[in-house]
Amino acid sequence: MRSTFMGIEISKRALFTQQAALNTTGHNIANSNTKGYSRQVVNMVAAAPLEYPGLQRSTVPGQMGQGVEFDHITRIREKFLDDQFHNENKNLGDWSTRKDTLDKIESIINEPSDTGIRQTVEGFWNAWQELSKSPENTTARVLVKERALAMTDAFNQASRQLQDLSSDLTTNIGIKATEANTAIGQIAKLNEEIFRIEGLGDDANDLRDQRDLLMDNLSKIINITYTEDSNGYNVKMGSVQLVSGNEVANTLSTDSLTSSAVSGDLNSGEVYGMLQSRDNYVAGYKFQLDAMLKTMVQGDVETTLPKGMVVPEGTTLTVVNSDGTTSQQQFSGAGRTLTSDLKVVVKGFNGLHQLGYSGSSPLKSGVPFFTLKPGATEFTADSITVNPTILSDPSNVSTSTRTYIDTDGVEKVVKGNNDMALLLAGLKDNKISFEDAAGGNTVLKDGTFDEFFRSIVGQLGVQSQEATRQATNQQTLVDQVDSNRQGVSGVSLDEEMSNMIKFQKAYSAAARVMTTFDELLDKVINSMGTVGR
Repeated sequence: MRSTFMGIEISKRALFTQQAALNTTGHNIANSNTKGYSRQVVNMVAAAPLEYPGLQRSTVPGQMGQGVEFDHITRIREKFLDDQFHNENKNLGDWSTRKDTLDKIESIINEPSDTGIRQTVEGFWNAWQELSKSPENTTARVLVKERALAMTDAFNQASRQLQDLSSDLTTNIGIKATEANTAIGQIAKLNEEIFRIEGLGDDANDLRDQRDLLMDNLSKIINITYTEDSNGYNVKMGSVQLVSGNEVANTLSTDSLTSSAVSGDLNSGEVYGMLQSRDNYVAGYKFQLDAMLKTMVQGDVETTLPKGMVVPEGTTLTVVNSDGTTSQQQFSGAGRTLTSDLKVVVKGFNGLHQLGYSGSSPLKSGVPFFTLKPGATEFTADSITVNPTILSDPSNVSTSTRTYIDTDGVEKVVKGNNDMALLLAGLKDNKISFEDAAGGNTVLKDGTFDEFFRSIVGQLGVQSQEATRQATNQQTLVDQVDSNRQGVSGVSLDEEMSNMIKFQKAYSAAARVMTTFDELLDKVINSMGTVGR
């Protein structure tokens, strides 16, 4: 005869199993909006059946089922989609950072606009054109001084802003290194905790979700790969081991990340985007502005000095010969007056300005128009300024190339002459070779100052457009992969409500079965054997 209480045991197991399923459903619903949460399902299996006892085997057909039980609670997660997400997320971090940096550089350069650098440069050249029309006009000289000061201030400001942006990126790299180290340490601790819990036979589903969320966040900061063994996740950045089981193998810093970018271990992610932005974009555009100013102020410029010009006493010029070669020629005495047009190479705006004469008396040759700020050693966009001598006295602006001897035998400047003002204004359209003495790649090797700056703006526009396109595409890919992950791991409230009803009905039915067996047992225990009493 079978066990009298077998039915109650089957009902009890059913109640416990359906209750676990209801609890898990409630857990899923509660975490439907929890970032990184993966839905869980109770794995129900039929309990091991009992065979009717006998000497050899059961003589009763079949085996007696023992109801249902659950062996574990499964977390629905697909590693393939996680790997895809990490691969796309690292590229999103890279390009979104580059896009943000280029957007800021565009705001600094502020072109095309009516308030950008190009307008101040244009105003500077126009002021010289106006001065050439009335070289004796004091107002025109003051305008040249003010336009020059506005131009240098604009370049100073742009250079400072680029330097500040570079410093901000360096600071952010350190912040991201700290953020990554925190995630790495937490992953190692979770590895240890998961190993302990699952070693006892339990499912550490929620801890695994926390660990995977940390991996998602880390994948946007740096490029990572990982493998899983009995000790947990082993995380690498290229060939650099970051996490090994419950131990942090290496910590990150600004210097180590910079070295990893050089070696190729760091090749994507937000940090890589910051390094590329700082060392390529920001440094590159600062170099371009420096190259432009340096060439403008003291670079080799070919120009033609007009016939009748009186070269300042003792001046040595680089003369361009008819065969294209150059030679050095010194001018003194009566030989200072040019008998024909002379093609020469001068040292930029400063070199040409010094060949003219100021409007003051006694006769005084031109001073360098641009000088360095105190403490600076070379001309850059940050160090350039207008000569204080000109700022204090605009009459020191050179406009004339002619002199005469007065009745007292004193050489004086011809104040109404505008040859030098025309030569200086004409530098705007001169073709110049833009090459940095310390080496480097300029955006344009040969061209005018205006063409050079327009090339800078054009290059910036193309790079910004490409970064925007890449960031947009990567965001689409990340969203698509994440949508696929949510389709597998995400919680559907409709599905959970349906499951809740299903498990509730099963629980109620199991309870009804137990009540039925209770009534049967009551009849057996309290009613049997009472005949004749």
